[in-house]
Amino acid sequence: MSKRITAIRGFNDILPADTPLWRHLEATVAGVLDAYGYQQVRLPIVESTELFKRSIGEVTDIVEKEMYTFEDRNGDSLTLRPEGTAGCVRAGEEHGLLYNQQQRLWYAGPMFRHERPQKGRYRQFHQIGVEAFGMGGPDIDAEMILMTARLWKALGLADAVTLEINSLGTPAARASYRAALVEFLRARVDQLDDDCRRRMDTNPLRVLDTKDERSKAALAGAPSLADYLDEESRAHFERLCALLDDAGVRYVRNPRLVRGLDYYSRTVFEWVTTELGAQGTVCAGGRYDGLVEQLGGKPTPAVGFAMGVERLVLLLAQKGVALAPAVDVYLMASGDAAERRAVVLAEELRNALPRLRLQLNAGGGSFKSQFKRADRSGASIALVLGDDELANGVVGLKMLREDQAQESIPVQQIAGVLDARLPGRK
Repeated sequence: MSKRITAIRGFNDILPADTPLWRHLEATVAGVLDAYGYQQVRLPIVESTELFKRSIGEVTDIVEKEMYTFEDRNGDSLTLRPEGTAGCVRAGEEHGLLYNQQQRLWYAGPMFRHERPQKGRYRQFHQIGVEAFGMGGPDIDAEMILMTARLWKALGLADAVTLEINSLGTPAARASYRAALVEFLRARVDQLDDDCRRRMDTNPLRVLDTKDERSKAALAGAPSLADYLDEESRAHFERLCALLDDAGVRYVRNPRLVRGLDYYSRTVFEWVTTELGAQGTVCAGGRYDGLVEQLGGKPTPAVGFAMGVERLVLLLAQKGVALAPAVDVYLMASGDAAERRAVVLAEELRNALPRLRLQLNAGGGSFKSQFKRADRSGASIALVLGDDELANGVVGLKMLREDQAQESIPVQQIAGVLDARLPGRK
């Protein structure tokens, strides 16, 4: 017997028992984004490696350790996308969507990073990203946050997440802060873990985001980025806070909130939860006004965020979100003539009730075995068609989730009865 082939570590299957939550999340997100006038863009999963080196930064963990990079047959260096913003900017610039224009875009799909797999975090993971271009004021930052707040309400997660916000200022202000932070860290280098020591020279702001308790203690008294903000960034941030206050959105100012990618400036925000253990961030984003120019375009203000689908699905499951079963009606038949009629009847019912989720029994079997299949399908109604029903021009109707006797319904009335018994399925 040949060896069984299994999935690659960190690349997981999403099975039928799990996909209803995924579809519910994706449909809810699409509905909220449609309501705000955002348009979907579909992007390739493979890009030139140079795109990510120039956007994310060559001395970040992602570029140094986590990207899936390979040479194709032409010798070009390609990378499976580790995040979506750079590709969205590349597409917008390549197709002339950005200069002197306003765009509200979103995308969804798999991303890839070679890191240690853990619950809710895989080497192939899925994100929904939202980007807005051509708007430099705090009003679009506020719209991004208000849109996510509305999404949490629609998903029933509003009480499970908390908003944290901060401002990183301009690159010049951040450079001044970086110098002060590095000086502070060097005086305490023996109290930092290995990751923090490495980041101290390559990406010192990420030290503020450490999860190591000893390193956290060493950061007590560290200089605050807020003290280094330029006046324009400070005014931008205060205006954003005022807009959130006016809209009744609660938030926490977190002066140590940073982003792991080099291109962020000014506003940064995260929605975090305490209900998923260490994997606390479910949505994160901010402003990246310099990225379009950094990738060869004209200066274009931009802001965006990304949501981790796996983590949100875990949170939905943990909150016990109830979803409708995949099937409304199970149509069973026994006997050659009845089975032939059932195929046509199924199509007639789908024509009459386009939103009806009807599953037709296949593979024969006794009515006893077919009722077991009907029960396993999750359907609330079973339709029964045998020789007797066929001869009398009726269809048997059995409520599977209620203690009621089976009824005989004239075949010409069955669509109307289903419409009444299954509201909202027309």
